[in-house]
Amino acid sequence: MRSIRGRFVVLMPVVLAVLTVLAGPVAPTQADQLVGQRGWTGTWATSASEHYEVSGMSEVTVRMPVHTSVGGSSVRIRLTNAYATDPVTIGHATVGLRDGGSAVARPYDVRFGGKREVTIPAGGEAVSDPVRLAVPALADLVVSLHLPGQVTHITDHWWAQQTVYWTDYGAGDHAADTTGDAYTWTTTSWPFLSGVDVTAPRTGSVVALGDSITDGSFSTADTNQRWPDLLSARLNACRPGAGVLNAGITSNRITAGTATNPSALDRLDRDVLSQPGARTLILFEGINDLGGASAEQIIAGMTEIADRAHRRGMRVVGATITPYKDFTWGGWTEDTEARRQQVNAFVRDSGEVFDDYADFDRAVRDPADPRRLGTAYDSGDHLHPNDVGMKAFADSIDLTSLGLGRGCF
Repeated sequence: MRSIRGRFVVLMPVVLAVLTVLAGPVAPTQADQLVGQRGWTGTWATSASEHYEVSGMSEVTVRMPVHTSVGGSSVRIRLTNAYATDPVTIGHATVGLRDGGSAVARPYDVRFGGKREVTIPAGGEAVSDPVRLAVPALADLVVSLHLPGQVTHITDHWWAQQTVYWTDYGAGDHAADTTGDAYTWTTTSWPFLSGVDVTAPRTGSVVALGDSITDGSFSTADTNQRWPDLLSARLNACRPGAGVLNAGITSNRITAGTATNPSALDRLDRDVLSQPGARTLILFEGINDLGGASAEQIIAGMTEIADRAHRRGMRVVGATITPYKDFTWGGWTEDTEARRQQVNAFVRDSGEVFDDYADFDRAVRDPADPRRLGTAYDSGDHLHPNDVGMKAFADSIDLTSLGLGRGCF
């Protein structure tokens, strides 16, 4: 099996047919919140962060493993064509529990408005009908998408830290395969898939809004060692039913963005406020802003994000910016350090801006030089934490600060 890293860098009978194909972000509605006595809660999510052109791609199937946070009795998938200039057609989609590698124990057909095929317009999204499937917490689901037509543009999440499996061009529909034999090459990005929701008790979900550190960059691939994954494991041990959604994008900033990597302010509605069951936001951003924005601008952006989330009834936990002196690719100066300290002082004592805070800085800094990432937590570039650092983040969060009700906290 050949591996490509970088540019290719988402059943039982349907119980309810609700097709959503929109030209913008999908917002939760009253219907989204009720399926019998249970509501939709996000169990997994990622944020679109890249768009690129391809040529010669048709009759191909992609198979994507994703790691759940909360379990549920039914599942649906959310797809995005956010940055493409052309529509994309999904000819066949399936979802099922992983059986190791690219194998699926039993793939269940996914429908869209009762139909097997769905065409997502440029800039649009699609939400599938529910599939009755018992989804465990902290398990690997596999979403497979058959792309029958000529594919010219792909919207994806680039740095997935997860092996994703593809068939060769022209191989046809292998979405229903149980074995992974047809999947002959791999990438490390999630194309078109933006979320997986389950019906679960209404505990709600936590959304982690962040940059490459939240995205899991430099954590061990294929092991789900991102700090939101590890937080999910802690939560499930104490409060089963709580989802944790990862809205991290590599190089993301609060105060500025690009066409395919919008600022945290610009993507807040899409990636946080529209998530089904979202109850709490953890805001861990700002390190990429330090070189080009003042501390006052970063604080103003954080304040606006918190205010908008509060207006939607969400609880907001701020996180301090972690140290990065001697970062391999530069950017640290005494001035940026002074800004970091100013922002962190605000996070720790924000008044009513944040409901609580997580001191990620304190969790991973070097006691001998607090401007540096501690050696035990350093992936090697002096900015991105390794798996031990990711665990330190997850362990440093006071679970009672998340406002998800009583448990073993």
